[in-house]
Amino acid sequence: MNNLQIFKSKEFGEMRTKEINNIPYICLADVCRILEIKNPRDCKTRLNQDGVVTTDIIDNLGRKQQATFINESNLYRVIFQSRKPEAEQFTEWVTNEVLPSIRKNGGYIVGQETLSEEELIQKALLVATRKLEEREKQLEEQKPKVLFANSVETSKTTILIGELAKILKQNGYDIGQNRLFERLRQEGYLISRKGTDYNMPTQRSMELGLFEIKETSITHSDGHITVNKTPKVSGKGQVYFVNKFLKEVV
Repeated sequence: MNNLQIFKSKEFGEMRTKEINNIPYICLADVCRILEIKNPRDCKTRLNQDGVVTTDIIDNLGRKQQATFINESNLYRVIFQSRKPEAEQFTEWVTNEVLPSIRKNGGYIVGQETLSEEELIQKALLVATRKLEEREKQLEEQKPKVLFANSVETSKTTILIGELAKILKQNGYDIGQNRLFERLRQEGYLISRKGTDYNMPTQRSMELGLFEIKETSITHSDGHITVNKTPKVSGKGQVYFVNKFLKEVV
């Protein structure tokens, strides 16, 4: 994902911005260059880290690079560190043009300063359409988690494997209890060898915290006691398996 927007100014050159979780962020290296702050890393340590994000970008040569972006409040912290006389002009450019453009149009539109209102509206619509498409793609990628968030309301504690199969089926993954048991055995989550521990969680599953074993004591008529063991899917296991299987849904 490279939703990078580049603002250009005769006075300050190029400045890269990104929207992250619908909040405008500005490239720290570009701000430091414009304000003649020589050490961006040192500058970064003096910022509120909640508003600092290191993310991947694609440069002009098509290479994947990492860059640090800062939110608006951190931007002002950087500006206050600058002794450059033009810092005030830079602040006006950012607050009067860059940030309002991102919020209004969803990003920078090349040549927006010379466009008529009708042309600006048309291009803004194109930008908005692109952003909607990106958002729809993100929602599609998050579909398994969203679906599980809806279904988990009815299963806040440990559940039986048969109940997990029902949740999967309700959310579009066609599987029943027996087939789910078979799948879990095949993939090494349940013990497949015949014996007293058949269908019990494997050591790997227990170490991952995917299952819990419920033990029930039964007193028989002759007085002897046996213990029944039932595998139950933990809360962590529910998230793990639902997300795993729903990713296979086309």
